[in-house]
This record gives sequence, C-alpha cells and structure tokens, in this order.
Amino acid sequence: MIEKPPAGAPPPYPPPAALERVRWIGPRLLVTSGEPAGIGPDLCLDLARRSFACDLTVIADPALLEARAARLGLRVRLELREPGSAPRRHQPGTLGVWPTAAAANPACGRLDPANAPYVLETIAEGTRACLAGHYDALVTAPVHKGVINDAGIPFSGHTEYIAALTGGDPVMMLAAPGLRVALATTHLPLAEVSRALTGERLETVLRVLHRDLIDRFAIPEPRILVCGLNPHAGEGGHLGREEIEVMEPVLHALRQRGWRLRGPLPADTLFLPKNLQEADAVLAMYHDQGLPVLKYLGFGRAVNITLGLPIIRTSVDHGTALDLAGTGRADPSSLEAAVATAIGLATGTGAAERT
Repeated sequence: MIEKPPAGAPPPYPPPAALERVRWIGPRLLVTSGEPAGIGPDLCLDLARRSFACDLTVIADPALLEARAARLGLRVRLELREPGSAPRRHQPGTLGVWPTAAAANPACGRLDPANAPYVLETIAEGTRACLAGHYDALVTAPVHKGVINDAGIPFSGHTEYIAALTGGDPVMMLAAPGLRVALATTHLPLAEVSRALTGERLETVLRVLHRDLIDRFAIPEPRILVCGLNPHAGEGGHLGREEIEVMEPVLHALRQRGWRLRGPLPADTLFLPKNLQEADAVLAMYHDQGLPVLKYLGFGRAVNITLGLPIIRTSVDHGTALDLAGTGRADPSSLEAAVATAIGLATGTGAAERT
C-alpha cells in the first residue's frame, strides 16, 4: 500500500530551527535500494519490520518495492515523501520512500543495463541531500559494478562514485565485531597495487584513518597496525623493497608526531588475536589482503564505512546476491548493522564501541 503525503504538508528542507524542534526523532537517514534485480529491495523492505531510533527514508521506485513486497508476502505501508519533508520517527510496518522511477521493469535475478542510470541516480540524490545537510547519513544497499559498466558508464565502486560527488579523500573501512580493516588501495587489479602505493597515498590514507578514528569513533589515541605489501613484509628487501623505500619513511615520520603505529607487519601473522587485542584498526595495502579475514570473522554482521568524506556513509559487506532476490532467504543483518552504525556515527552515541 502506498500513501501519499497529506495536503498542506510542510515544504521540503525545513529550516534548522525546525530540525531542532524534532531532534528527539533521531538522525535522518537515507537508504539507497541498490541493484533492482538483486536483494537490495528485499533488504530495504525488511527494515520496515524493525525499530530504529531515526527518521528512515528509502530512495527507490515505489512500484518496485510494492511488487517485491507482494512477492515476499510482506505487508508494508509505503509512505511517499518529498525530499527533505518533515522528519518522522521510523515505525515498524511503515517505510518512508523517496520516489525515483526505474527505467525498466526489474525482474528478480536478471540484470538490465537500462536500469544502471536509475541505480546511480539514487546514489547521487542521496549524496547531494546529505552534502546539503538535509540528511545526516547515507546507507547504501549493494550495486552490481558489471552491469553499470555494461551500460557504458565507467564505474569502479560506490566509494569512488560518492567521492567524485563530494570531494575529500575517501578511505574504505570495513568493521565487524572486534575488528576494523581500512584499505590503502581499493578496487584495483593486483598488478597495479604496487604502482598505486606511493608514499603520498599511504600518508593520506593514514591521516584520514587516524583523524576519523578520533573524530567519528571517539578514540583519542588510535592504535593502528599496518600490513606490509609483500610476503613477510618484504623479508628485509629480499621479497620486495616497498616496505623499505615507501612505507618505512612515512611510518617513521608519523611516529615522530606521536602516532601509535606498528608496521609494516607481515599480513599472515598480523591478524593473530594477540595483535588485534592491541589495535583499534588495521590498515591493509589492498582489497584481498585484509577483507577476507574480516569477512571470515563477521560476514553478514560487517559494515562498510567510507572515511574521509564530508558526509557519513555506511553500506553492507556483501554483493547483490541475484540468486536470492525475491526468495525471502536474503539475510538483512548487514544492512541493519549499517543503519545502526550510521545512527551511532550521526549521534555520537556508541561510536567508540566496536561495530
């Protein structure tokens, strides 16, 4: 069931004084529904069954959500909202929807490049609204990079796309209970990682990670473990010299400023429990160096957090799972954790705790 805003509803984007009067509602969150052929719409509909201390609005095609709810046998009242409409505390059974029309009728499990612009527009709309200060955080459901590129649109990932809209120095970090892993490089072929890992890049990533652990996670003196790039962290230069020529000078200079950094350390032993107990975050040099460990530890409960942006953005730790779309078997845990983390980061409550 879709409900339209009542006549005479407040104009979009209420002034700051009005927002102050409704602060008890909680932060305002926008959730993008992701690839329409995947499980993103299913997960967004599941949010309607939960209770969250926030105003929660999903950016999606209402017809898509209604059809998917019928397929899943869910009774959800879709409440259409204009961008920036008056805040309302999220209530189970109801889902606020910022309507954005899909280009083609999505079918579960069947990718259609015609819907790539729709997917990107939901991300762009949410990003712009948060950047303007009308919403407090953006939470993103999974997208399919391949079908977006098949549509002729260069796209390497959410992180890079949002950064292009907002500016800043984006750093990808995933967090699971007991572990945070940030990445010095993100979606690159392995053959390109060494060239991309310059001293300037490493220092920028470390500065963003260090600052956001302090400012957003309320950790006054972050302890960071830094992975080496090569096996055995280069074995004294016998297995590669990046640790000696690129990494060590940067780490030494930052330690001189009082930063609590250990590394470069061999990645095959860095993740031992005795080491992680003494760390607030790990910095891995490339995607598949750190994330397999984190996903083994907490897949389905992990949250993707983009650091270094002027907005708060969290996301799920998994992909579109096309084979699960519309089956009712998709696990909503990661999206729920992403929403909860966004609330914590936006309010400052619980931000110092492990996600």
